Amino acid sequence: MNRKTVALVLLAGVVALGLAACAPTVSTTPVPDGQATKELRPALSGERKYLDLPGFGQVAYYVDTRGEGRPLVLTPSVNAAASAYEMKPVWDTYVGTRPVYAIEWPGFGSSARPDTQYTRELMTRSLNALVELIGADVDVVGLSLGSEFDARAALTELRIRSLALISPSGLGKPRGGTQEANAEDGGKKLYDRLNSVSTPLYAALRIKPSIEYFLSRSFRGPVDSGLVDYALDATRQPGAKYAPVYFISGQLFTNDAYGDLYSKLTIPVIVLYDQDGFVSFDRLQQFTQQPGVRAVRIEGTNGLPQFEKMPEVKAALDAFWAEIR
Repeated sequence: MNRKTVALVLLAGVVALGLAACAPTVSTTPVPDGQATKELRPALSGERKYLDLPGFGQVAYYVDTRGEGRPLVLTPSVNAAASAYEMKPVWDTYVGTRPVYAIEWPGFGSSARPDTQYTRELMTRSLNALVELIGADVDVVGLSLGSEFDARAALTELRIRSLALISPSGLGKPRGGTQEANAEDGGKKLYDRLNSVSTPLYAALRIKPSIEYFLSRSFRGPVDSGLVDYALDATRQPGAKYAPVYFISGQLFTNDAYGDLYSKLTIPVIVLYDQDGFVSFDRLQQFTQQPGVRAVRIEGTNGLPQFEKMPEVKAALDAFWAEIR
């Protein structure tokens, strides 16, 4: 559920209009400006905390400081139901062995969900704020579109010492849908069209069949039921529709992520990939020609290898971190 084509967006709109009468009603509960979504059950073990991001509000993060070594920061993807639960297998694997943090992007998970403008700069600023709060060098593990925010942050935040990118967006040739909309006008026209029907659209996108369908494209085998259940809970929070509309319209993508972000990185980077229904890796070989950049194929996966092949993911990450120390 990382990047949708225009056809899927239009199909979702048709489905939304058809199902609006029977789909669960999107919450109309007033959203306190800048206040965290504290009624949502925790996505991870450890302590759920909140940092105040100037100009936005509260950003949620999870922390468990047990263990030794450089802190590890996990960043999820961005989609209609994004949350830190997407990184749960990585969290569960490393918690207790080294300090681990996991952020929830503004507008998603337990972070505040106000009706405001969501931008890639806002997402990047939230990660920088967490790193500043940690106050130490960190290793970052990012997923899909979150990888673009991580790379952008690493270009200015010197305490980000390495990046591990799982099925990152921005390494393929432009596809239809959200990325085309971004290239055309930054996604503004598509946003205006989607925002006018955002309530029935999101009502259709957040029903269980829709969530299971999009997640099924990221799993080679059965979809993880815990991820589905948490996505259902996350999409039923007040203000849940606001940030996803910016995502679907393409405004959170960087038009040339390779040229503007990845090609400029000078820190060690590992890319974990295989097949992915939403992103491609046409420029991955070019990326790995940069000093300090490598790629490991986690075969038999479709974009969420941490759920289906976590032992292989752990082996690749451990070897990467051991080599760069």
